[in-house]
Amino acid sequence: MSAYSNQVKEYVARWESEVGAKGVIDPQEVAAWAFRHGLMKPNMKTVIDAIAADIAQVFREEYRRHSDGSRYRAMHAVKERMGNKTMSLWADMDNPNAPREHFVRSFADRRKQIVGDCYQLKTDVDVYNDKNKSHPQVQLIIDFTEDVAELQLGDKQEPEAA
Repeated sequence: MSAYSNQVKEYVARWESEVGAKGVIDPQEVAAWAFRHGLMKPNMKTVIDAIAADIAQVFREEYRRHSDGSRYRAMHAVKERMGNKTMSLWADMDNPNAPREHFVRSFADRRKQIVGDCYQLKTDVDVYNDKNKSHPQVQLIIDFTEDVAELQLGDKQEPEAA
């Protein structure tokens, strides 16, 4: 664990003890508290990172309608390593200059993220069930075929007239 991570854990623990936290943590509330108490002092990199995160969030939320009525996410990211820095590079599906390989990598990366999330969720549910054997076991279905098909049925809108 990094020194920064340890520092964050320390001020979260301090926040919990000072405000009498009840087991649920709002990172925004902790961040505001840490800033007010001088535990976090943003520097130019922090400010730029925050603005870049906002830009990425806007990209993540940009959806459009295909001519068949399907709603699709327009902007897609790929992580690139440049020296010792990892950055997210974004491309617009409607930009004819965006390389196909960018989207192939982006789709593969997103699939890996979904698989990783499912693996971790399964592990978490298994551990929870093991720790709480006196309660009904939490059931988890990881086959999303029917869920995706149901969403696709509701996704289509009438194509817009030309």
